[in-house]
Amino acid sequence: MSHYVFAPDAGVTLDVQGSEARFPVNRVFCLGRNYPWGDAQDAVRQAPMFFMKPATAVVQAQGELVYPPLTEEFCHEIELVVAIGTEGSDIPEACALEHVWGYAAGLDLTRRDLQMAAKAAGQPWEAAKAFDGSAPITAVVPVSLIGHPQQGAVWLQVNGVERQRSSLDAQIWSVAQIISRLSQSIRLRAGDLIMTGTPPGVGALQPGDVINAGIDGIGQLDVRVGARR
Repeated sequence: MSHYVFAPDAGVTLDVQGSEARFPVNRVFCLGRNYPWGDAQDAVRQAPMFFMKPATAVVQAQGELVYPPLTEEFCHEIELVVAIGTEGSDIPEACALEHVWGYAAGLDLTRRDLQMAAKAAGQPWEAAKAFDGSAPITAVVPVSLIGHPQQGAVWLQVNGVERQRSSLDAQIWSVAQIISRLSQSIRLRAGDLIMTGTPPGVGALQPGDVINAGIDGIGQLDVRVGARR
């Protein structure tokens, strides 16, 4: 029997649509620039760029979002979330979807001013992405219920005004390609989440703002931004 110096956390879990079971979250990988944004970088397909958030960044996408400290530019990014159910490394693209357990919609919340300052200084920008509550995610929908969606609107509104709209088939890298590429670098494990990038229209949030967002056929979220600490 193991003995711990203090009691370990129970772990982060997400709701599963249509079930009382919970999806246990392991690691959170995020992909940057996976939709055309209409600038010079879109002219040439860039290799996928991955970064991470801790599992503790994941919260259920409901109720009130905490406005994080140390920022004046707290931004939203609506994204497709891929929930991995079967581990693997060097996964061929042709069988990559076999490793997916389900899908969800999520927000990659960002302290944009910290990110821009870090980029300008040539420094890592982890602090811009990896803060508490920076990954609100809807219930995970099992593949057994919806298969592997290839199309569907991806959208976000703030206070009833649309800011982001695209579709899954506009992604530069498909889910299968993302899984295959990422698994060449690291062994994927059951419980890993992959946030697959956001369309253009990212903008700043203010306390009291109401966010309505989702991905058609996968999930929808309705949350409010809380007060600054």
